Amino acid sequence: MTIVNSKFVTFFQRIAKIRKLLLLSITAFSMSLFAVSAMAELTIEISEGYDNAIPIAIVPFHYEANNSVASTSSQTSNSQSPENLAYIIAADLRRSGRFRPLSNEELPAQPTDIDTINFEQWRDLDLDNLLMGKIIAEGNGFYQIEMRFIDVLRKNQVIGKRWNHIPKSNLRQIAHQMSDLIYEELTGVRGAFNTQISYVTLRKIEGKRHYTLEVADSDGFNPQPILKSNQPIMSPSWSPDGKKLAYVSFENGRSQIFIQSLDGKFRKNIAKFKGINGAPAWSPDGTKLAMTLSKGGSADIYVMELETGKLQQLTRKFSIETEAAWAANGESLYFNSDRRGKPQVFQVFLDTGEINRVTYNGNYNANPEISPDGRYLSVVHGEGGFHIGLLDLYTNEFRVLTDTFLDESPTFSPNGEMILYAMNQDGKGQLAVVAIDGKTSQTLKVKDGEVREPAWGPYLNP
Repeated sequence: MTIVNSKFVTFFQRIAKIRKLLLLSITAFSMSLFAVSAMAELTIEISEGYDNAIPIAIVPFHYEANNSVASTSSQTSNSQSPENLAYIIAADLRRSGRFRPLSNEELPAQPTDIDTINFEQWRDLDLDNLLMGKIIAEGNGFYQIEMRFIDVLRKNQVIGKRWNHIPKSNLRQIAHQMSDLIYEELTGVRGAFNTQISYVTLRKIEGKRHYTLEVADSDGFNPQPILKSNQPIMSPSWSPDGKKLAYVSFENGRSQIFIQSLDGKFRKNIAKFKGINGAPAWSPDGTKLAMTLSKGGSADIYVMELETGKLQQLTRKFSIETEAAWAANGESLYFNSDRRGKPQVFQVFLDTGEINRVTYNGNYNANPEISPDGRYLSVVHGEGGFHIGLLDLYTNEFRVLTDTFLDESPTFSPNGEMILYAMNQDGKGQLAVVAIDGKTSQTLKVKDGEVREPAWGPYLNP
């Protein structure tokens, strides 16, 4: 964690302009100056789900106090388990909107081995799948974890896996890995529960604002501060390996771009040019960073080679051009420009410099983000308010996904199934997640506070 302190300087006109460049407008920026509880866990409320959510049984994991599976005298109750893995997995699958985990009261039994399962009993519930497992204490704070995912109709095990020598601090991560395995088995799409998100919170202490850039698990647990400052922090962007963040900080009295490792051992100011330094975005291979700079007099898109610091200027219009997002193949960038009078999304190719307009739906489309497979473009769509829109680049179909208020900063989950974004609800800044088909949504909020500037990180290494 890095802590920075600097004297507050009134740069509201510049901040307003940057907010217009990076997000929506001065109004949207003012909505982001909220009193926030730092390092508070995000709580999740599921507001909508699929009508045909698949019922699934997640049996409480059997806990054994030592490695002797056969000795019943050594066994203790599930309530003494170091972590409720079944609860975490059920919450993950429920959040996806695709599954309806049964409550413990609905479970007809709590088997621990496939030989003890009465399949007829489970089929009577119109249930196709069942998860059971064990947590075995190895001693010295380490555990062995077993999972068995059962196809009730075929009466066989479809997933069996064991993790050895897992510290208590990593048990939640193991639960998310199990959720990912189940999600992929049943949907054919890799799960994204064992991932992280970053966001910016702000709290007021004795009338002074304190910003914190935080990283948490995808379900909001285990928040960790990456940077603290009494000046605004904006636009966090994950490196492809998930080990670093690029972001904008005003700690030196004006916008500058930093790169920082999550462990706090590395931090570097890479862009402190005259004027605006904003909207960093990592290239897919992690060797370059796109950014908005106004050192030439107008806000333009540049690409920096991180090893050498060499800059390539991609746009040269006397207009606002910002919010660059890399194409999945790394060969072009999508960006927001008001060169036609109102913000729309354009695409620029790195090799030729050719620029093409991409969005035509409505008068306002900004803050572009590309899905990991390169098929979808998410934008902030301004029509009857600011909402998250989705453009299918293959079919050119455009849909508005959200009906929340002052939506901004869309960011895809690494499997492309969900979009995390910032919004305003009941006058408070919160985060929300919506499926790309718009059929399920959820809200993530900090108790007694507010949060902004989300970015969904890449897959974690196993």
